[in-house]
Amino acid sequence: MEGTLDEENLVFETTKGIKPIKSFDDMGMNDKVLRGVYDYGYKKPSEIQQRALVPILKGRDVIAQAQSGTGKTSMIAISVCQIVNISSRKVQVLVLSPSRELASQTEKTIQAIGAHTNIQAHACIGGKSIGEDIKKLERGVHAVSGTPGRVYDMIKRGSLQTKAVKLLVLDESDEMLSKGLKDQIYDVYRALPHDIQVCLISATLPQEILEMTEKFMTDPVRILVKPDELTLEGIKQYYVDVDKEEWKFDTLCDLYGRLTINQAIIFCNTRQKVKDSCS
Repeated sequence: MEGTLDEENLVFETTKGIKPIKSFDDMGMNDKVLRGVYDYGYKKPSEIQQRALVPILKGRDVIAQAQSGTGKTSMIAISVCQIVNISSRKVQVLVLSPSRELASQTEKTIQAIGAHTNIQAHACIGGKSIGEDIKKLERGVHAVSGTPGRVYDMIKRGSLQTKAVKLLVLDESDEMLSKGLKDQIYDVYRALPHDIQVCLISATLPQEILEMTEKFMTDPVRILVKPDELTLEGIKQYYVDVDKEEWKFDTLCDLYGRLTINQAIIFCNTRQKVKDSCS
């Protein structure tokens, strides 16, 4: 289902002056965040973390090319935990994600790494009670991780105050655009302070992403993987035994609904099956 990159041999094309920092101890994090990082199980930063964390923590806009499995979610969580002012119960960081599952995962990772800081994070996602979101936001949280539609809905209702937001993270930006969320992302962005710091994370960089960076970002640090390094290795394959032909489509739908799948190719042996799968 998911492949991993051979991190040790990745070649990065980065903004001049950006050097990998190979120890969390040398990144200027406070002791409580650092303790949370090590408690979370990290011994050293991943390749993308070595290059992107310090620019983010220094307040730079950052474009980071990162796929699932490269430590991007924990990189976001570390940044959030270090940047927020715990003494103020106002939303200071927004993380937008393409799916409920990823938004929830980010919320949980922020809370895990920030366990010693008393950080309060909340996932604003569809499928959850709007009333619950409103109550949680009104009580006060430091960071919100959510899908663009629900986050903007909370902003329109006045429940999510944006005046104190200082960092916007666009996670898996290419996936958000492929799902038609561009207008919702722009709606959220327009509700934020004009001097907002933006971190954009994307596995690929299509033209729409580049247009977004021009509108949202100021002199961003670029941490990009060379194109010929992006081949996935170690792709896992699974076999699901389905007794009856007519059960296959329902099984596929069930798997797709339960798993977080960024990209998929479905092979069918007849045109009718292709038509049924696409409808």
